[in-house]
Amino acid sequence: MRDLHLTGDGFSIEDVADVANRRARVVVGDELAERMAPARGVVTEAVRRKDVVYGVTTGFGALADTTIGADDLAKLQVGILRSHAAAVGEPLPDEVVRALLLLRARTLSAGYSGVRIELPAMLLALLERDLLPVIPSKGSVGASGDLAQLAHLALPLIGEGRLRAPGDGPQGRPTAEVLAEHGLTPLELEPKEGLSLINGTEPMQAVLALAIVAAEDLCRVADVACAISVEALFGTDRAYDDRVQRIRPHPGQLTSAANLRQLLSGSPLLASHRYSDHAVQDSYSLRCAPQVHGSARDLIAHCRRVLTIELSSIVDNPVVVRGEDGDGFEVMSTGNFHGQPIAFAADALAMAVAELASISERRIYRMLDPATSRGLPPFLAPDAGTNSGFMLAQYTAASLVSENKVLCHPASVDSIPTSGNQEDHVSMGWHSVRKAHEVIENAATILAIELLCGAQGLDLREQVAAPAKATEAVRRRIRSDVEPMMIDRELAPRSTRFARCCPT
Repeated sequence: MRDLHLTGDGFSIEDVADVANRRARVVVGDELAERMAPARGVVTEAVRRKDVVYGVTTGFGALADTTIGADDLAKLQVGILRSHAAAVGEPLPDEVVRALLLLRARTLSAGYSGVRIELPAMLLALLERDLLPVIPSKGSVGASGDLAQLAHLALPLIGEGRLRAPGDGPQGRPTAEVLAEHGLTPLELEPKEGLSLINGTEPMQAVLALAIVAAEDLCRVADVACAISVEALFGTDRAYDDRVQRIRPHPGQLTSAANLRQLLSGSPLLASHRYSDHAVQDSYSLRCAPQVHGSARDLIAHCRRVLTIELSSIVDNPVVVRGEDGDGFEVMSTGNFHGQPIAFAADALAMAVAELASISERRIYRMLDPATSRGLPPFLAPDAGTNSGFMLAQYTAASLVSENKVLCHPASVDSIPTSGNQEDHVSMGWHSVRKAHEVIENAATILAIELLCGAQGLDLREQVAAPAKATEAVRRRIRSDVEPMMIDRELAPRSTRFARCCPT
């Protein structure tokens, strides 16, 4: 496990994924208190002078014109956490919550929020002990960020809400009980701190970061699955020739074609029919794989660029910035919490991954249909008729492809007014990132089915010739987990079990 230091600077997508999956831990940087102190001083002084500052001495959202008396400032910050903790649905997975704890601590520590170091330190204390706030998954419109989810994240800092300790069920236990067990004392919030805990895009950031890592893995899996299918279908690798690919040099296409060439290099199975009449030109799902897989790669790379900027950005509101002349500080309202960049990126990522799955399903179909499989038995069943083989596996793949088409309807073009029409345009980015994860799960299952069918196809071609060294290594890896299906067996446990490890 490697160490990361919370300094207020941004983290990489890999940092987020490592913390989410407990491959890295986070410690407070030595100079963090010094970095955060100036902005905190500005907020404290504004309260002393009784300045009108949004969310510090006023109400929130449509109540921004309501001035709050000095005696009620602390009550205001606690009240916003309680009232905004209105999310519903199943709790977010552990990995997402860990990433969220990290990212919210990073934003608060950057020196623009005007909060005490105790807030990010408490978030890291929960992360270190794997005490995870129970955060319902529905109820954000991606407006002032993901207000409801962040409110559920923040409540445990003041001893309220629910925490999930290691070994607890999904709904966790009352926070006060869990904190006491671990010797942690709840915080008493000061002006602006409740508001700073709930404004921002970090929930969207967390989900999208994990989605990008998974999508990039699936791009590599798609190339591997395609290579095995090419061999099983007596296809050709000529369309992947570098001379052909470099005259249309999209970066992702070049990468996918190079992967396929390497995977199929020296294949006796391809050599056995290289000059056959049928090898002149393959179907699109084989021949155009670099173009489709590569386009997905390029779109996912764009999503990575967008999120990399976001992971180093300040998405709180209001923020403390330098004065126009460079001297002193002032508190300014901002719209940086709006989730539109993430919403667009997540919708694009979902479409990219859906196409990896769509072309994969077409290769599955070709291996199962004797009219297109070039001599493989119907549905890859040696005793077809008595056995149905992988017939229904293709049904599952087709069903998931169609489901992905529905999920790929963009959420980012929707909007609905909230907060008394003060928040009159929202991003729906939370919907975008959640849908992207569903598409990824479906795609992983489809690619797993293709790999299982491809391995069966290679088994059935053994009498013709051996596959390439690389694809044979993949076939052996598959066979270490799933046996050949020469007679009908229950398919669901095999495809589901293999899909779980498919992205890695």
